Amino acid sequence: MASWDGNRKLALSDKILMRVEKPARYIGGEVNAVMKDPSEVDIRFAFCFPDVYEIGMSHLGIQILYDMFNRREDVWCERVYSPWPDLHQVMKEENIPLFALESQEPVRRMDFLGITLQYEMCYTNILQVLDLSGIPLSASGRGEEDPIVIGGGPCAYNPEPVAEFFDLFYIGEGETQYDALFDLYKEMRSRGAGRKAFLREAACIPGIYVPSLYEAVYGPDGTIAQFHPTEEGVPGTVRKQVVADMEDVVYPERPVVPFLKATQDRVVLEIQRGCIRGCRFCQAGMIYRPVREKSVERLKELAVTMLKSTGHEEISLSSLSSSDYSGLDGLVTFLVEECRKSGVNISLPSLRIDAFSLDVMSKVQDVRKSSLTFAPEAGSQRLRDVINKGLTEDVILDGAQMAFEGGWNKVKFYFMLGLPTETEEDMRAIARLADATAARYYETVPKEKRNGRCQITISTSFFVPKPFTPFQWARMYPPEDYIGRARVVNNAVKEQLNRKSIRYNWHEADIAVLEGVFARGDRRVGQVIRRAYEKGAIFDAWSEFFDYGRWQEAFADCGVDPDFYVMRERASDEIFPWDFIDAGVKKEFLKREWKNAMEGVVTPNCRVQCQGCGANQFGGGVCYENQD
Repeated sequence: MASWDGNRKLALSDKILMRVEKPARYIGGEVNAVMKDPSEVDIRFAFCFPDVYEIGMSHLGIQILYDMFNRREDVWCERVYSPWPDLHQVMKEENIPLFALESQEPVRRMDFLGITLQYEMCYTNILQVLDLSGIPLSASGRGEEDPIVIGGGPCAYNPEPVAEFFDLFYIGEGETQYDALFDLYKEMRSRGAGRKAFLREAACIPGIYVPSLYEAVYGPDGTIAQFHPTEEGVPGTVRKQVVADMEDVVYPERPVVPFLKATQDRVVLEIQRGCIRGCRFCQAGMIYRPVREKSVERLKELAVTMLKSTGHEEISLSSLSSSDYSGLDGLVTFLVEECRKSGVNISLPSLRIDAFSLDVMSKVQDVRKSSLTFAPEAGSQRLRDVINKGLTEDVILDGAQMAFEGGWNKVKFYFMLGLPTETEEDMRAIARLADATAARYYETVPKEKRNGRCQITISTSFFVPKPFTPFQWARMYPPEDYIGRARVVNNAVKEQLNRKSIRYNWHEADIAVLEGVFARGDRRVGQVIRRAYEKGAIFDAWSEFFDYGRWQEAFADCGVDPDFYVMRERASDEIFPWDFIDAGVKKEFLKREWKNAMEGVVTPNCRVQCQGCGANQFGGGVCYENQD
């Protein structure tokens, strides 16, 4: 790693830094940050997480690609995050361009600006980043001196609501095609080819989608009648990119260590990608198929190296369902022994609550302080079968009992309201399940051994249908309807025998509806996002900044009806804005799962029985586990 810092001068003066909250967000220079001499690289890449520094620094995907890009001698990848509203205001007033952390140079000077799209409520922050950088918001308005703006991440699986703002999208896992994209850029620039020519050639790289080369045609009812390329030779389908073999894939052994306490301030070990479970509401479980694991030996090496290179005092396993990792026992045994020697804490998220998990957690947690988390998602067995959540009430209560016997007395439950086919009985079942859990505590733990009253915390979010899930056809409901459902649960909690042991929280309903518009919207939604930004909308994922009224005005100003996107069940033959993307899971499979949901039929997980979802086309992972 080069240590060049040349003429590096902070983009913000001391006077400005003293005016803003947490100036350490903007100065760069962290441990393991990569510095290069800009005169010795061919490509400058600014990688942006469109949220505040502490959130963005916790994101594993950027750390992986930052490391991968910077291993190339001809590329310098730097980082950029959304300035907090206090600095945003100063930068607008004083005309200070947004800058990359490493060099402190303006983002607009870069060759590429990559923006990861992790959640829909960051969409106005994309416009904030472009605006503060001095880059035209619409891709059509950019010239040869502007960076190529790339989008990626889970929300890129329906890029259409923000398509206007991006030159191209990368669909899938970044480790496979970025080298080809960089090589093409260098080759075309060397022969003087312009922006449009590069984008035309880039569209032929697998996984690359260039929105300007495609056209949506709408029918009289407002749905999409056709979606097709506008030029000969541009592929009609964009296929997601997948790393088939996780063993030798690049991984950051010297991740950047944040100056401030980040949301996930720890070494992160990615143990696998994908999930075998097939929950019908879960987009991640579908788009990251098939399940692919790293070996225990490789993970041991990474753990030792990363703890040494960062000085972090905590290590965490990253996966959608850690309990399904086949080498979990051996890996955790190693980590417990290794971390005991060095005084490092271990975090084990995404574990099912069973005897093995509880035994492990008792070794690595202060049982009296920590709480256990269950995610039944639905209160009744009927509704858990509808969503294909492979949990019975007996499994939940038996797991809670084992936890209580092990010394825990705090349990968190996560549920969703507004799921397809939900009835009032299903809502009330949430409170009854919490009550039954509390009762199990008082039945199980003798009075003299209780560490006070048990505490059952229920949290409900409102269900948002996502692309590439069996529930992508489902409807949503108005905010007042969702609040009514939360009220049913709240009233039911008050009726329970053990109500003093139960605490209930629910999320904002209007944010859920807006997220639903963005999740399944088309290109017409882009003008609404722009209008809301013009009205001052940024950091909408933060409740203190979210203003639903501002969004209602933006929809009205643009003549776009949000109800069209969320308040109707989609026809089985409707063309979706994202249908041009091949994410591996076939639409026929998703339709079959939607039908199974309506009939309450449970589908076995991938290791029990292959369901023919289509992910075997990628040639690796769980689809081929048992083949010789």
